[in-house]
Amino acid sequence: MCLAIPGKILSISDTVDETFKTGKVSFGGITNDVNLCMVPDAVINDYVLVHVGVAISRIDEEEAKITFEYLKQIGETNELENK
Repeated sequence: MCLAIPGKILSISDTVDETFKTGKVSFGGITNDVNLCMVPDAVINDYVLVHVGVAISRIDEEEAKITFEYLKQIGETNELENK
């Protein structure tokens, strides 16, 4: 199953211009590079839903924590650890 995983933006870097930026996102302590072009208003410390390496929306912190814990319980975060 393919799911969007919530994570917290730790840093943002402009790669080409303001539209095409990437960032470091933490998923429960595991950090990955994420494309942020679909959430141009996202800032450091925001929580985002990430699908296939692309942040697709911003979410609030409480929702992110609940969702991540649920995904962890059902084993859907295992592929993050295997990178």
